Amino acid sequence: MKNTYKSVLTSRLSRRRMLAYGAATALSTPFISRAWAAPVEINMLAWYGHGEPDVVAEFEAANNVKFKPKYYAGGDNMLGLIAQSPAGTYDVILSDGEFVQQLNAAGYIEELNAADYPFDDMLYEDFQNFPGHWKDDKLFSMMVRFGHLGVSYNKNAISAEEAMSYACFWKDEVKGKVGHFDWHLPSLGMMSLYDGNGAGLWDLSDSQWNKVQDTTLSLRPQVGGYFDYGGTFNSLKNGEMLAMCGIGDWITGVLEKDGAPVGSVVPKEGGIQWTESYCIGKGSEKADIVKKFIQYMLSPEGQVKSAQMAAYPGFAITKSGRAKLNEVDRKEAERTGQVDGMANDPISLVKDGRIHYRNIPVQQTLEDWNDFWSEYKNA
Repeated sequence: MKNTYKSVLTSRLSRRRMLAYGAATALSTPFISRAWAAPVEINMLAWYGHGEPDVVAEFEAANNVKFKPKYYAGGDNMLGLIAQSPAGTYDVILSDGEFVQQLNAAGYIEELNAADYPFDDMLYEDFQNFPGHWKDDKLFSMMVRFGHLGVSYNKNAISAEEAMSYACFWKDEVKGKVGHFDWHLPSLGMMSLYDGNGAGLWDLSDSQWNKVQDTTLSLRPQVGGYFDYGGTFNSLKNGEMLAMCGIGDWITGVLEKDGAPVGSVVPKEGGIQWTESYCIGKGSEKADIVKKFIQYMLSPEGQVKSAQMAAYPGFAITKSGRAKLNEVDRKEAERTGQVDGMANDPISLVKDGRIHYRNIPVQQTLEDWNDFWSEYKNA
């Protein structure tokens, strides 16, 4: 009897140990598998910085994915890269807001489900129905960050008062030391604002377009070079250029935080908003994880990473993201005006009509503007 009881007890204990072992193994298996499974590659097309560790490392670790970024500068270059690639090449595409409609018209991006994204958390109602992001009440791109372009200058060469007008680019003291970010839209847009075209800066008649060209050509003797991202950054950092047309805090902010005597302001003639949005590439087999990534970038934590991006800073577009930035990095929030009540609050500047959304030409073509830009550089 004792032997039988002992046998049954031993059997039960053994079974319990087996069950416990099995449960522990079952719980640990996913983590073992995730540790050893090769991460899923996500092909990204974006401006430099969006696929770098300071932005995506946490998402990669949490989801066992690895971003494989292809970087471009300028919407024209982005369109060219996609046109040369088979459908499905890019899983996630970061687009300048004004180019989304062209991506959609060409069939390069997938429709998004608006219910998946926090529109009620947007800082400004315009961002909920941003121009070009919707077609026939269908969503095709999700805005994730923005910034402002204006006068970017060396504070030792141009005073704060002088910087409040694009006229400072013609100042004698900076002759030969005015640079351009080498993309026609932002620089020609600024020349259009300087000419007084205001909200109609992209919708130019023939006479207005001719005047913009004349104004731009008159700046040519002041110009010391045309630069890509790295060249723009370095020429301002080393003082080779004392003013830069076509950029804003997205360049000078990085330098300013490192102690360089540079800054950017929205002048009296107005400034231009750059807007960055994520799209899911047509034919991507990873749409679900890309959707999750876009949601992450719109979370408070993702918005802080976006605002602090090492490559170039941007503004938070959600209420919760802005609140989180104020909580964890008050200094950066104050530097960029992302605090309620500050005079340079980016949302207030938009509401007051001092900021105009960047767009593509209305009465001319992109080729018209690009052709003139080439002529201007060679003048």
